[in-house]
Amino acid sequence: MTVAERATRGPAALRQARSLEATAHRPWPPPSRPWVMGQTWEDLLFAHWRVAPALLREKVPAPLELDLFEGTGWLGVTPFRVTGLRPRGVPPLPGVSSFPEINVRTYVTFGGRPGVWFFSLDAGNRLAVAAARRLYRLPYQAAGMTVARAHGSIRFASRRLGEPSDRWQLRVVYAPVGEPVPPRPGSREHFLTERYRLYTVDGERVTFADIHHRPWPLQEAEATFEVNTMAPTGIQLNGPPDTLHFSRRQDVVVWAPGHAG
Repeated sequence: MTVAERATRGPAALRQARSLEATAHRPWPPPSRPWVMGQTWEDLLFAHWRVAPALLREKVPAPLELDLFEGTGWLGVTPFRVTGLRPRGVPPLPGVSSFPEINVRTYVTFGGRPGVWFFSLDAGNRLAVAAARRLYRLPYQAAGMTVARAHGSIRFASRRLGEPSDRWQLRVVYAPVGEPVPPRPGSREHFLTERYRLYTVDGERVTFADIHHRPWPLQEAEATFEVNTMAPTGIQLNGPPDTLHFSRRQDVVVWAPGHAG
């Protein structure tokens, strides 16, 4: 840990930096260059639906290959809270380092390395939205969001700003069930969660960003979706999710984007 890292003195900053003490679980070593950003994810729900590969193929740019499990594609809707967001060597700043977020994602590979493709990322912080769109070329959108804990459950509500009232909304109540355990390699939950690279495509150029964290402490989950219109246009999420998992907290470091092709 650098002197600048120690100077932050915050528990989130220390946990984020110390995540690199455990790397044996990764499919490839972390980058040798310094990471640039730390963040912590809290009260995260992994809700996944099976989706026909042909439907996903229409939405994912051709340079990327779909990553399938059990012969099918998967679409994830993941609400959570970002906390402790900060550049390396800088403590989290009040008012900009914590906000709710929803990721809508599927799974891809490029050059033999698996990763995540984001259809959309909604966040309750306009500054974070603008920065992520500019620096990482990610499809972030500003949304009005609320998150509340009550009786062991999380109630999460979101509506994308400037959109029709019946589109890009999520209202869900979810809670963990059982004890947290790391996902078993080769299992469905390992495939869906243990991902250490995200991809974007600009024209024909593939850009990636590496991330690192310890193995996910996953719990089974239960969830009631009151409203969910977050799926990409042309994809219907019929019925309840095929899998539900919960994680109370994950500390993450992120590297600057690079070009893969």
